[in-house]
Amino acid sequence: MPQSQTVWRPLLAAWLLLPALAACSGEPSPRSSPPPVPAPVTTSSAAPSSKAAPPPLPDTAKPSSSAPKKPAAPAKAPGACGTVTAASGLTLNVFDSQAGGVPCAEAMRLVKEFHAKIAGRQGSGSNDAVNDTVEGWLCTSGPPAAQGGTTCGKGEQTVFAAVVPSE
Repeated sequence: MPQSQTVWRPLLAAWLLLPALAACSGEPSPRSSPPPVPAPVTTSSAAPSSKAAPPPLPDTAKPSSSAPKKPAAPAKAPGACGTVTAASGLTLNVFDSQAGGVPCAEAMRLVKEFHAKIAGRQGSGSNDAVNDTVEGWLCTSGPPAAQGGTTCGKGEQTVFAAVVPSE
């Protein structure tokens, strides 16, 4: 056998055995082939099984300790008696008119009754003011689209209610 064949045989054997030895050692071989590519997924025209698992519930349906809490009631403005929901759905701060002779309880009741009376006549996007009377008081609800408040007047007495700004 010629000298050149005896040199190449051990090299050829080592080259062929290298991937097998690397597989045994757990280390990837520098000449190893890449992992096989998975076959493409094909869709079937068969009807889906009726025994399929139900879809998972959305996060909003699951009880959570970090669930958002209900928004706090609008804060009463300084000098206000309290809040009233307007016919348009906006929240109003009814201001203290005690100095003008109208106690807070009466001012709150007056504004509530007025907005109950005009319910359905003024939507939240309305640009029109609405007027009506309650127990001799002439009241006006300003345009909700312009954040209009409510004013009620009777003689020298006046009651004001301003829209609580949205956050």
